[in-house]
Amino acid sequence: LIEGSELFTLGTNIFLAVYDLKQELISEGVRLGLVGWVKNTYGGTVVGQVQGPRDMVEEMKVWLSKEGSPSSRITRASFTNQRTIDKLELSGFKTRF
Repeated sequence: LIEGSELFTLGTNIFLAVYDLKQELISEGVRLGLVGWVKNTYGGTVVGQVQGPRDMVEEMKVWLSKEGSPSSRITRASFTNQRTIDKLELSGFKTRF
């Protein structure tokens, strides 16, 4: 993480036409220096939480909204509980079941 950068957190709910995003989301999160978790739902969405420097979280939002993995087609992305945090509440980037 970049020393002195503002930390930010948000929840995600990604709606997919083709269901393959979880591993790519983790890889993108790690590439951006973020922490968080991701999980497939029975409803066919991918939910998660992302934390890190605000500018990197914003970059992840764009990736989730417009790009995603080559094998997925994102139909909608919603972001919840967006807020500034004093310190990271998570570590690493993990899959939850």
